[in-house]
Parts: sequence; structure tokens; C-alpha cells
Amino acid sequence: MGTRLGWHEYASRWAALHGGFDPRQAGAVVRGWIRLSYEIGSRLGRLRISPTAVTVVGLGLCAATPIAATRAPSGLVTAAILVLLAAVADSVDGAVAVASDRTTRLGYVYDSVADRLGEIFWLTAFWVAGAPAPLVVTAGALSWLHEYIRARATAAGMSEIGTVTVGERPSRVSVTTVAFLAAAAAGTLDRDLTPGTLTVFLAIWILLATFGLAQLLRAVRRLLR
Repeated sequence: MGTRLGWHEYASRWAALHGGFDPRQAGAVVRGWIRLSYEIGSRLGRLRISPTAVTVVGLGLCAATPIAATRAPSGLVTAAILVLLAAVADSVDGAVAVASDRTTRLGYVYDSVADRLGEIFWLTAFWVAGAPAPLVVTAGALSWLHEYIRARATAAGMSEIGTVTVGERPSRVSVTTVAFLAAAAAGTLDRDLTPGTLTVFLAIWILLATFGLAQLLRAVRRLLR
């Protein structure tokens, strides 16, 4: 079933694929998350499970999120769990690719597309559960712009990750998960509180996305000047 890739070699390969950002030097939470992904991914890789299969599972979990949200407020607990599981799958698919030496440019494209589609499903769940459509669209547009600018800057020659902003995907995962749990809790008191709670967290998403976009633009300007 193959020799398991050691953590330090994995971390070096991971860093090479992420603009030189070394997970061994990251904070405890980020380092722990990447280490967990490595542990799961290396085992799946030895079982011959492909990175694409993990990506498809993660996207399926995201697609189920708005379905769960139709049963708000109680269904939002399920939606939060689905978001967390999808986030794990999103991290593990890359870990499988690195640990089994199956990283490809096409796989990178698939993973990026799956991430954007997954976030559309999450935002759709916000809307289904009662959040205002204009805020949903604004949050999605800002996050898409964040990823688009980084992709275009990389294509233009930016060899580094640029900067880790407050509007990155982990922030979106955190906001979405907490939003669904908080809205579910509020809904147990009064169902009418669910849309308002989701609206507050969408505003937080938009705020983080706006600040993150400003941070990224500054970094891109500095690195491509």
C-alpha cells in the first residue's frame, strides 16, 4: 500500500504548493488543522482513494447544506455540521494529493472550482433560511473577487501567496458554521430571530471580505510593482 510520507516531508511539499508558507511555522490552530489533514489524507492515500473522490464528496456535502436549511431553524444545526465536514474534505483532498504524490494542475483547478461552488451552496443556505438576497449576493461577489484577484496576480507573476488576509476561506467557514449554529439557537427562542441572526453574520462575512480584499490589493501592488 506504499510507504507513508513523513510529516516534515509532507510539510515541505505543502509549503512548495502554497507560496512557501510553512505549516510547521504557523500558529497552533492552523498547524493543528494541517496536521490533522495530513493524518487523514496520508491514510486515504494508502488506501488508493483519489483526491478527486474526496473533492466530490466535499462538494456533495456543500450541496446538501441548502437542503438542510429548508428545515430551519433546527435544520441549520445539520447545515453547520455539513459545512464543517466539507471544510475537512476540502483540506483532506489536497493532503491526499500531496501524501500520495498525485498533485496535478488539473486537480488544483478542480479543487478551486469546487471551493467556489461550495460557497455558493452555503450562501444559498443563508438565503433559503431567510437572509436577504442582496447581502447574500454581496458576500458571494466579494469573496469571488478576493480569489479572482489572487489568481490573476499569480498569473501575472506573483510567486508568493501575497498575504494571508482576514477574508480567506477559513474565515468564511468559521462565519458560516457559527452563523448556522447561532441562528438555530435563536430560532428555538423565536423562529423570527433566525433570519435576523443570519443577516448579522452575513454582515460580518461582508466586513471581513472587504478588509481582506484591501489587504490583498495592498500586497499585490507591493509584489507586482
